[in-house]
Amino acid sequence: MKKIFKRILYILFSLLAVILLLGLVLAFLPMKSKVKQKGISPEEAAIMRREFRGAHHQITTSDGETLFLRRWNPDPIDSTKKDLAILILHGVTAHSGAYDMAGVPISKGGYTTFGLDYRGHGLSGGNRADYPNKERWLADLSEAIRYIKKMGYPKVVVLGHSLGVAAAIYVTKAIPTEISGLILLSGAYEGKKGVRTPPTLFEKARILSSSIFRPSVQVVEYYREGMTGTGDPLFNFKYTLRFLTMLNVKELILPKQLNIPVLVGTGDKDELFEVDKVKELYDAVPGNKKEFVILKDTYHARFPGEVSGLG
Repeated sequence: MKKIFKRILYILFSLLAVILLLGLVLAFLPMKSKVKQKGISPEEAAIMRREFRGAHHQITTSDGETLFLRRWNPDPIDSTKKDLAILILHGVTAHSGAYDMAGVPISKGGYTTFGLDYRGHGLSGGNRADYPNKERWLADLSEAIRYIKKMGYPKVVVLGHSLGVAAAIYVTKAIPTEISGLILLSGAYEGKKGVRTPPTLFEKARILSSSIFRPSVQVVEYYREGMTGTGDPLFNFKYTLRFLTMLNVKELILPKQLNIPVLVGTGDKDELFEVDKVKELYDAVPGNKKEFVILKDTYHARFPGEVSGLG
């Protein structure tokens, strides 16, 4: 009996060792990329941040990281709008610099406008395309809004695009009394089928193994046909699994007691989301201070007269 028990243990430990070894091999296996783009390191981001000459701010977070906050100043200055600021939250792969097509016209309308680079994105500090956890993401978003308020803008309207829609909803749930309005563009609970090719079983095994043994390494490539922005080194096209799994669609429900204006919109030619699916997001917004708009001849990341690479 003891011999049989020892043999079973030996077999189990052998299998465990084989699985562990295989996982390590997969975790360190070189990754072939579909996107021919060389990103930047945190050190390179810091250098570019120091050399940036446009209007901006640098936020030191409660855990000591640096967040980059781009700024578009109003032209002309409108005294009736001086108490309100717009904060743009970007989509996946992108950064605030890709949102000139929104920041410039909004600022020309008299509103001071800001664009936040998430940690690990654009000119912000931190490991590229990574967050240690969702709590840190929410803390960064909340601290950015409070930073803007301390600069003398008691009212902050958050404009979220694509992934930024989720970010806007999350931060509104976290600090509901500090948000004065929401603009949610090109986001839904469910995307179009077939837009992105799902990973193979082998790719899934490699991603899982790397995420276990090297959670801070970017192993999930974001790729879809027609994607733009690949020539911009500030874009991220490889993410850590823990960043991508922060998002839980079931949590993207605004507080029932919400009493602020909410605008939900999408392009009629959006490649990622059906208009009806975006309308479902709109229908889930509580209260009657809301509006739904369909932008004519507008794509997910390409707008009339403008071409950009938003995620």
